[in-house]
Order: sequence, then structure tokens, then C-alpha cells
Amino acid sequence: MKKLIIATILFFSGNIWAENNPEPNPFSIQKYFSLLEECDACGCSANGGSMGFSSMLSDNFTGIRYFYQSYKSRDGVFNNSPWIDENFNTAQLWGRIPVTEKWEITVLIPYHFHRRIKSTGTQNVEGIGDITVMAMYRIYQTKDSLASFQHRILTGAGVKAPTGKYDSANNGSINPSFQVGTGSWDYSLTTEYIIRKENWGLNSTVSYVLKTENDKHYQFGNQFNYGSTLFYSSMLNKLIVVPQIGLAGETYQANKEYGQDVPLTKGDVFFSKVGVELGYRKFSTGINAMLPINQNLTGGRVEANYRLGVHLNYSL
Repeated sequence: MKKLIIATILFFSGNIWAENNPEPNPFSIQKYFSLLEECDACGCSANGGSMGFSSMLSDNFTGIRYFYQSYKSRDGVFNNSPWIDENFNTAQLWGRIPVTEKWEITVLIPYHFHRRIKSTGTQNVEGIGDITVMAMYRIYQTKDSLASFQHRILTGAGVKAPTGKYDSANNGSINPSFQVGTGSWDYSLTTEYIIRKENWGLNSTVSYVLKTENDKHYQFGNQFNYGSTLFYSSMLNKLIVVPQIGLAGETYQANKEYGQDVPLTKGDVFFSKVGVELGYRKFSTGINAMLPINQNLTGGRVEANYRLGVHLNYSL
């Protein structure tokens, strides 16, 4: 019931903005904070996850971003098994491309380089990850520009191709998400509700990711995501400054192998988020960090420490 209440509240919240600068501005604080997630609890083929798939400053852009995820995992199935450090790194080309007045396409091309530090040595995996393409359709937008509140509703779907390598040997007894790819075609549904007023914004999303079985007969669990970000936009000379705070959550169903649930692979995590974006002419940059508030990943065998992301975009 608690998760249902949180998700309902977040679904009926949104994003706020008003222009104070009379000059034309290439940035628009109308974009949603998408939570379409391919993380599989820790970053396996992560394309952004709760870091979001959109800038708070620019509707349409191309850019590059880097995000880092820190975890610790129990090396074994026993309570006295040692803990090890796992670091998930992703460099990603991303962009939001307008197709028509109401349709937009997002493309995400990640490159992963992950590291696992054990007492017996360091294990590394790296390579191109799973490429994601998402299509979003704007089903409603306030037409009166003088209205007190501006509303916007978007819905859409995405597909993730198995372009990243999946290695079943990396599943082991530690963290099955220590991969650069899931090896499966995965599909997503997402909805955003956006509301804005003057310089304040609240931006929310819910999404569901359906994951399929790969050719190694392994299937990562389906995933439900929700989140919301509050931000305030201000002008400093010609620089737009947008501080942000928010919450985000992820819930995972159990993984399957040969159609049977894999024990201790389901879980959930709830994050706090803080960040800032800066915009100047057609360029924007940002940084954000996420800290777990509550978590129960893989039966307590995996613990999230924090996530950190930075990006540099060019407005189209």
C-alpha cells in the first residue's frame, strides 16, 4: 500500500517553469525527468536509470554524460561471507530528437567499464552496453500561455537491444548484474505528468520495464520505477542556474533461470537526489548525486552506496 500511495502521488505531480528573460532562450524548463530504467539493481547495462534521461534545461539536445555507481556485495551465500566493493562506470552518448510536433525520440548509447575488488584480486568487465531507443508522445499541454499553471502529459514506450555482451560466468554467487549487457530484448512503458508555475518546477514519472529471457536462459526481473524532482530556475547575468532536489525509487522482481525464480534476486531501493544544472547560450552542464534512504537488494546481499552523474549537452 505504501508503494502504491507513493506512486500515485508522484504520477499526479510534475514540472514548473516561467521565462523571466525577455531575450530568446534556447533552454526550456519543461522537460520531464524520465525514470525509465535498465539498471537491474546495480547497473547491469544501465542506460541512466534514476539519473534520468532528460535535461531540466533543454527540450532537444545531443550530449555526453558519465555516471558512477558504488555498491558493496557479499561474496558468498553465508552471513559471514566477506563484503567486496563494486564500481559501475558508464560513459554515454545521448540525445533527444524531435520527429513531429508531438513526437520525440531519445537514443542512448552507453559504454560500460565496471570493476569488482575481491580479496583474491580485481575483476573488470567493459564494452559497449545495450542501446536504448524511446519514443514519447505528448497527449496534453496547456494551450493558454497566461494560465497560472502549465500542464503537460506525455506517454511512450522504449526498447533496449542486446548490443552489450552478457557473460553467465559473471553471475556467480555475488551480484548477477556485474555485466555490460543483459543479453535480452527489453521493453518499457512510461508516463509523465508535468506542471509548472513561474520559476518553480516539480517533475515526475512512473515507468515499467518488461525484461525477456536471453539466449543463456537467464531473465532479469521486471522493474517498476517512480520519482519526482523539484527545481527552481534563476538567472545570473546570462547564466541559467537550476538547483534540484528529488526522490526516486526502483522495485525489482526476481530474476529467472530456465523459467524458475533465482533466490535472493528481487528487491527495492529508495533514493534521495540533489543536483544543479547550468545553461549558457546553447550549452548546458549539470551534476547530480543520489543517496539511498531505504533499500533491500537481493536479500541484503547487495547494498547501494551512492550514485553520481555529470553531463554536457548542446541544445538543438
